[in-house]
Amino acid sequence: MTPSLTPSSTDHAAQIAATRTLARTRWRVAAILTLLMVGVYFGFILLVAYRPALLGGLVSDGLSLGIVLGALVIVSAWVLTLAYVQWANRVYDPALAALRAMPGAESAARNAQGGAQ
Repeated sequence: MTPSLTPSSTDHAAQIAATRTLARTRWRVAAILTLLMVGVYFGFILLVAYRPALLGGLVSDGLSLGIVLGALVIVSAWVLTLAYVQWANRVYDPALAALRAMPGAESAARNAQGGAQ
């Protein structure tokens, strides 16, 4: 025997599905940006370890390629953070606000997190 699906239970199921989808999307964006940052950082570290002569080359008087690339590692962290903030402001926050505006959204959020709390 299958349980009957009332309009409220289907709405609740849709809320849970939408909440889980949004959480997966946020995790995916964060994972991609994290992997990009790890790649930039470890790429620089590998250059330091295996090609120090390359990094010691001068770009101009008193400025080595290693210093320039080290600064770019820091700048890339800022750029990736800015990319995440812009994505969150443009996509994630409005979607989350729409989910919270749905009736019964609080219980759907708890259920999407596995019932904890």
